[in-house]
Amino acid sequence: MIHDVVIVGAGPVGLFLSIELATAGVKPLVLERLVEPDRMIKAAGVGAVAAEALERRGLARALEDERRAVMALMMPALKARFGPGPVRRPGGHFSGLFLIDGSLQRDPERHMRLVPQEALEKILSARAAELGIEIRRGVTVEGFERGDDGVTVQTSAGPLSAKYLVGCDGGRSRVRKLAGFEFPGTDPTITGYQAVVELDTPEKLGTGWHRTPRGLVASGPMPGRVFTAEFNGPPPHRDAPITQAEFEAAIQRVSGTDVKILSMTMATRWTDNARQATTYRMGRVFLAGDAAHVHSPFGGQGLNLGLVDAANLGFKLAAAVKGREHLLDSYTAERHPVAASVLENTRAQVALMRPDPLTSALRTIVSDLMKLPEGNRYFGEMLTGVGIRYDLGDDDPLVGTLAKDQLLTLEGGSEDRLYALMERGGGLFISPSERSLPHDVHHARTKDGPSMLVRPDGCIAWTDASSKSLDDALARWF
Repeated sequence: MIHDVVIVGAGPVGLFLSIELATAGVKPLVLERLVEPDRMIKAAGVGAVAAEALERRGLARALEDERRAVMALMMPALKARFGPGPVRRPGGHFSGLFLIDGSLQRDPERHMRLVPQEALEKILSARAAELGIEIRRGVTVEGFERGDDGVTVQTSAGPLSAKYLVGCDGGRSRVRKLAGFEFPGTDPTITGYQAVVELDTPEKLGTGWHRTPRGLVASGPMPGRVFTAEFNGPPPHRDAPITQAEFEAAIQRVSGTDVKILSMTMATRWTDNARQATTYRMGRVFLAGDAAHVHSPFGGQGLNLGLVDAANLGFKLAAAVKGREHLLDSYTAERHPVAASVLENTRAQVALMRPDPLTSALRTIVSDLMKLPEGNRYFGEMLTGVGIRYDLGDDDPLVGTLAKDQLLTLEGGSEDRLYALMERGGGLFISPSERSLPHDVHHARTKDGPSMLVRPDGCIAWTDASSKSLDDALARWF
């Protein structure tokens, strides 16, 4: 049997890519080395454009249910810190500077969702099961051979064949290493820890982010969640088990208190290694998510980046399986610059956190700039990803951007939302005009207003203000 696409890695990126492919009518196979999902502490939220990609596949309600559950847990800590009034929705932070006001953004409704990665993985696993996607756990990739027509993959469970292979297997990607992708970047400078703990005197840490002369410590607002960073080089034993005494010592060093840990779960180490593959494609082998790029967790951008990789690659890979391979090279061309920008801003955040007087002076200036409306928007749009614009060779500034959700008035007077119309996959042509369209483009016949062509990944491919013709856009993408 020859599989259409084999995806290595059943984390959020691998799962979402499999969902994108299945929605487009392609049957993927997902391989995962872990027998059970990893329950270690991970990302605390889903970025704006990643959440929108999930909502375009009908997952808005599931995300909202999880967000409400998280907010209920966080509310006591938020009320204690900000008082009894309404809690303002967070706009994010840059280098621990929580001055980004979501209400000042150009599109304040485009914001991150406080849905922990562990909850997101459950949501994606449930949708994958609904779509009948096969996930084989406890299977490792031992090697593969590439041919003109496909890839033969050697696994711990035996060989299998696929038309395409995608590595979604994390920052230490085996697929990336076996394929020979170059992975240049900057070496780590930080030893960081994150865990859920019970402290004897949590009030000594307080809630929020605190920069000290010895590093950084953050506590809450999720109950028990503590995060530390020390600028003394990378951890000497990255993969060794983390002991309670080790993390307790780190908290005490950074905070300057004698706080003690009574119990600890879900402990992880992290650092600021920042690297990016020079290309995301080598023939029939692709990379997505952390397999293609790694960076520090500052700003919470990694999950956002990886899920949008999956959305961008998914419809192109599905088209290639059906014989339209010309779209595949645009994956690296569009997504590589986005990740390069994220690596740069995370490096800047590390530099801005260093515990020395010169950095403190610079933080004061950056803080002042972030208080200005334009500065606030600059940092907010950078971290949320809503400022993404792919170069599609069109003069219209809307073309190449990711479409936000909006209410459309359809012919006949009924209403529907743009994302709801994209749940079935395929492209979307929004226009009051009659038009002959390819079979994989749905027509949302509107009562009036401008016309717009949206790719399956939410990217605006054409508008009636475009410098290119609609026929050109349809021929290029569908």
